Amino acid sequence: MKLDLAQIKSVTLGAVRIEQTEQGVFFYRFTKEQEELYKVRNKAYYARSFATSGVKLRFCTDSETLFLDADVIAAGGRTYFSFDVLVNGKMIGALDNYTGKELPVPYTEAVLERGEVSGKFNLGAGKKEVCIYLPWSNQIALKSVELDDNSFVEPVKFSKKILCFGDSITQGYDALCSSNKYITKFAEMLDAEEYNKAIGGEVFFPELAASKEDFEPDYITVAYGTNDWGMGKKEVFEVRCKAFFENLTNNYPNAKIIAITPIWRKEMYEVKRFGDFMSVAEIIEAQVKGFKNVSVVKGFGFVPKEESYYADLRLHPNDKGFAEYFESLAKSVKDIL
Repeated sequence: MKLDLAQIKSVTLGAVRIEQTEQGVFFYRFTKEQEELYKVRNKAYYARSFATSGVKLRFCTDSETLFLDADVIAAGGRTYFSFDVLVNGKMIGALDNYTGKELPVPYTEAVLERGEVSGKFNLGAGKKEVCIYLPWSNQIALKSVELDDNSFVEPVKFSKKILCFGDSITQGYDALCSSNKYITKFAEMLDAEEYNKAIGGEVFFPELAASKEDFEPDYITVAYGTNDWGMGKKEVFEVRCKAFFENLTNNYPNAKIIAITPIWRKEMYEVKRFGDFMSVAEIIEAQVKGFKNVSVVKGFGFVPKEESYYADLRLHPNDKGFAEYFESLAKSVKDIL
């Protein structure tokens, strides 16, 4: 039984729109208005906006098998990808392009083939919940989702919604498994549907925060700063940081907004025109003081300061590092939430 477009739409989470072409079904996490902002702003960011970070298919079924077929299309600086398949919350397999291959160290420099991939998964007997996490790293055209004939499909929804802004780390760089991103784990802890607006390389972009969604999020996370420090000026950062949160609070006055300051990075002691890396967190905290629904969580110690927790050995967490990030974040927000 091949799922039709209506069924795919009914079980999809984290996409603001879904479109079908001859190539397959495409999932978009940014609105057309937001894509136009990036089209003008930065070609690389625009390309990354089409990656399916945070998008998943979640449903109950009694089918014993699942077949997936998709085209993987470049949408950023990483060639590896993974479609994680979980049954009742446990990973049973993945459709990826790196299993069984010797990856370089750091594996962020891997050059792997994209294109059409397919695979069949044994889901087991009886009724179960299935969740398919689409790649955070690339765009995809879903060609086919197939279940056993005469099986049922029931969408499974979250009770809340979370809007997630940030840079590469929030987009997912560099988890090998899409389901291991810190923000995905955090959203699921909150029983919230993840709408991921993060872009690798991004800084505070107030115009993005001014573009209102057609839904009301219960939670919002904002995690910029490390690129602002690396590429910008402190004076500009202060203005854009405050404007970003001002736009958010105007659009979503009832949401609980969490500002996450940057995690450790190996080159934090380099001399930048911005100034001291640790001042980034201080500035964010100072700029959000006047907003009643914004709370600051200091992220510097979320991931151990050891290369083994970072895919590129300096900045982007690997799956082990993301596990630490999530656990630290979860503990830090208990009083806030």
